Amino acid sequence: MKEIISLAKPDIQDCDIECMVNVLKSGMLVQGKYVNELENKISNYANTHFSSAVSNGTASLHLALMALGIGKDDEVILPALSYIATANVVELIGARCVFVDVNPDTFNIDETQIESKITKNTKAIMPVHEFGLCANMTQIMEIANKYNIPVIEDAACAIGATHKGKQAGSFGHFGSFSFHPRKSITSGEGGCAITNDAALDNKIKTLRNHGIEPGSNPLNFVAAGFNYRMTDFQAALLSSQFNRLNSILTYKAKLASIYFNEIKHAAIKLPAVPKEAGHTFQTFHVVLNTEKERDCMIQYLKQNGILTNYGAQCMPATQYYQQMYRLDAKKLFPNAYKAYTCGLAIPIHDRLTEEQILYISDTLNKFK
Repeated sequence: MKEIISLAKPDIQDCDIECMVNVLKSGMLVQGKYVNELENKISNYANTHFSSAVSNGTASLHLALMALGIGKDDEVILPALSYIATANVVELIGARCVFVDVNPDTFNIDETQIESKITKNTKAIMPVHEFGLCANMTQIMEIANKYNIPVIEDAACAIGATHKGKQAGSFGHFGSFSFHPRKSITSGEGGCAITNDAALDNKIKTLRNHGIEPGSNPLNFVAAGFNYRMTDFQAALLSSQFNRLNSILTYKAKLASIYFNEIKHAAIKLPAVPKEAGHTFQTFHVVLNTEKERDCMIQYLKQNGILTNYGAQCMPATQYYQQMYRLDAKKLFPNAYKAYTCGLAIPIHDRLTEEQILYISDTLNKFK
């Protein structure tokens, strides 16, 4: 292969660009008709009543926590393995992260450990649908309902993922999506919060727009809010891509099936996909035996024209959270720590060809 194979490469087509140009020509650049159109599409797709487009996925998690009234000295249960934003939003509202190890095969929160972490201060459970695979929401919701604890689904990677036929993000009080360039559809930056609760949706829409009560005229400032709005040209770009989301996910699943069939190296552990799950394969994450082996693999693949990256962070092992919580991450969260230090994200996106996937598989198999 002569060309460099990137880890991610957004497929922005002429029809997407045309939609953006129409917005730029209109002069209505923020929260216009395309934001409304996008929100309707997402709600219909996820089968929820309400959807609020925002500036990024971190903002949607932040707003969800605030809408639930979570703050100082409250506790939020979350997996030890995720992108750092999942923990950051908890810290930023003054609450405390309660980390739980992950399942070593799915990389999602180990639901069997959640109940033991619940205290009188637990105010939310925040499962992450890591790499595009829906967590075991059946069991998680049973626990949450038993203790009457709200659930916020960090579905940043998982728009279109399913668990037992139900869409990721639609199980809990909130679902949060991201539209970063590595996601299946992208607006560069962008996010969305979905819910079935009208009062919670109203709080999100108020807080995202400087605390202005939605629909008020004259403007009624009812809260100290943020500027977390999505621009209309971002929404236009997303709304256009949304029309082919299912075909994108189908194609990525096909590419993933080639990886599963072709990667045979004894040192490479492939991810697991439970039979009741529909995976988006936002990331195809493999695990090597050791950190040194993983780092050597990164260099080896780069030399062969294949770009890769680390998968996600064991958050309590990162500098800030290690200093803040003083947890022995390697001992307390061994599966998250292993995935963090030995894990590797290999290319999977809808601009790759089957020939390129076969080349990547063959190159992986030849690693010494």
